[in-house]
Amino acid sequence: MTISINYRKVLATTEVFKSLIEEVGIDPFTDPRYYPPKSCSDEDVARYFIFMVAIDHRTSRYGPFEGYIGGEFFHGADALYRLGMEKFLKDPRFFSPEHMSRITTEEVREWLSIEGADGKLITIWDPEVRAELLRDLGSKLIKYFRGSVLNLLRASNYFIRSSHTVGLINLLKVFKAYSDPVEKKSYLLIKFLSRRGLFNYRDPQNSEVPVDNHLTRIALRLGFVHLPNGLRVKVIKGVEFSVDEDIELRMSVRYAYKLLAKSIGTDPLILDDLLWLFGRKCCTYSNPVCVSGSGAHRVCRNKCPFQDICPSSRTEIKLTEHEFRNTFYY
Repeated sequence: MTISINYRKVLATTEVFKSLIEEVGIDPFTDPRYYPPKSCSDEDVARYFIFMVAIDHRTSRYGPFEGYIGGEFFHGADALYRLGMEKFLKDPRFFSPEHMSRITTEEVREWLSIEGADGKLITIWDPEVRAELLRDLGSKLIKYFRGSVLNLLRASNYFIRSSHTVGLINLLKVFKAYSDPVEKKSYLLIKFLSRRGLFNYRDPQNSEVPVDNHLTRIALRLGFVHLPNGLRVKVIKGVEFSVDEDIELRMSVRYAYKLLAKSIGTDPLILDDLLWLFGRKCCTYSNPVCVSGSGAHRVCRNKCPFQDICPSSRTEIKLTEHEFRNTFYY
């Protein structure tokens, strides 16, 4: 028995998701704490995003990656992008393919370290892997695209995928950082670049959500995907999924959200804004709002908006995402 989609449960959430998308809105990715100013050159902005997304996978494995930057507290991906912007504002050339092609593990370790709440230095896990991903990306941008991210985008003819030309998804696969079969980082990059007006894709029908652990957790709890008993037991007991099992689950989750976006009448990448926020602020790993009674965002301040239709809200066991941590995919 394989993983299957519960179409009825997907469709049952349409109206709630639609209202939440309207309430939350669409992120333009211009917050100066995390993203380059509008006044920057297109090439500098594109370089920032392609290199930052390349290392945008789980920031912690043995403890949270969080702490203070300039007196303000940041956690997880927020901390990662805040540290990225600190470098960018000092010198955008830090994100040049030439520099990234020779970046060292020690340089990445020094860059991606943060002062924890106890005053101790916390370094992002797997700095050696992130350095390797950056070097591979930098050297191949030089080799294949003359060191220009805008050349890469032009080579796609602004298609995500295409049977007539080579779309951006396929072009990105030459880089190790973007080799995930479920293409999480690739679609996240497309989301950033399109919102900043650098990649106005001509084939919205090929848009997908970038599936990470947050999106998988929400889909499992809402019952969008049905796991065979063996995989369900693995999720409950925290047993590591195989690579193939991870790919099958996340592809199923991606397809379920594609159906949801179509039902709502929106782009999956717009839906993703809400899903990622909801996974981080409301339907969290250890203390979801259906347990705590209050979330960290206005959409779930008093109760979960899916409380009446979510099967997990009525069960003692709250499914989490599956265990698959030693990866640079997401």
